[in-house]
Amino acid sequence: MTLPKALGFDVFGTVVDWRTSIARESAGFLAAVGLGARDPAAFADAWRAQYIAAMIGMRKSGREFVPLDVLHREMLEATLRDWGADPAALDEALLADWNRAWHRLDPWPDAVEGLTRLKARFPVVTLSNGNVALLLNMARRAGLPWDAILGAEVSGFYKPDRRAYLRTAELLAIAPGELCLVAAHHGDLAGARACGLQCAYIDRPDEYGGAAAPDARHEQAWEWTAASFTELADLLGC
Repeated sequence: MTLPKALGFDVFGTVVDWRTSIARESAGFLAAVGLGARDPAAFADAWRAQYIAAMIGMRKSGREFVPLDVLHREMLEATLRDWGADPAALDEALLADWNRAWHRLDPWPDAVEGLTRLKARFPVVTLSNGNVALLLNMARRAGLPWDAILGAEVSGFYKPDRRAYLRTAELLAIAPGELCLVAAHHGDLAGARACGLQCAYIDRPDEYGGAAAPDARHEQAWEWTAASFTELADLLGC
């Protein structure tokens, strides 16, 4: 199999464990707003559950592009309203810091070692819906050794819009078929394959706390399948 010339990584769920991190962060914030008796993991799930709807809403509404930080804040306020709290009555500094929890996500245990090994042979870049500031802060905190951070602002479109994938290849001055998306999500990989990218699936069974992934129906026979970044490095000869 022809090896790619660069690896583009989905980040949320693939590189970092958003659920455990957001639940940990949310525990204190929930207590601060009078919801301390509620399950912070359930809050993390509820917050993240609005993500797909937000992406679909952006595409269907024709809304002008806004960074993911803006969408995360809208999703946070909607989740709080669903849980019986009025965001308008809460301290703005508290809400802003709570929203920045997405900048402070912990990497999966294999992420830094695996990325470092892969980086020795391939350029490793983000191919994420995260905005640049978010991904930069996350990388510095977690020690993620990216060669380049390409947030959604770079293309002005959110995955799975084909322009998000193709713009990344264009910026790297390679053909779409020379770029490999590394992701834990079959739906994301299906979008990349439709644009001609190579695909590497990383199994993250704990992303949703052991619950089934919502996009399992998109599963295909990808070019590479691995249980970790270090296993992917083995497969790619790194």
